[in-house]
Amino acid sequence: MELLVAAGIGILTMVGIYLVLRAHTFPVILGLTFLSYAVNVFLFAMGRLTIDRPPVITPDAVAYTDPLPQALVLTAIVISFGMTALIVVLALRGFLETGSDSAHLDAPRTDKGDAS
Repeated sequence: MELLVAAGIGILTMVGIYLVLRAHTFPVILGLTFLSYAVNVFLFAMGRLTIDRPPVITPDAVAYTDPLPQALVLTAIVISFGMTALIVVLALRGFLETGSDSAHLDAPRTDKGDAS
């Protein structure tokens, strides 16, 4: 099971890095999403996978699971959602300003606002 989780984290990271290094904004957004999923699975796996054990202290429970990784993953999900929303807005604004989704700084710009 650990090998499968590690391979999944590696594949998510590999795909994320490949997409982030592309020169267009939409693959960058997808790549950051894959990287955030990889980090979330990594954080969750670091807390060890335990099944059928409560994270809250109860008198009848024999053993407990660590709730800290779950709290970290929930926080990371919220932060990555906000980050993704910001990047989508920036990419959309860049597309509306330049007319292209290219991330090259030396790309030719089209002046859409000039009527002359």
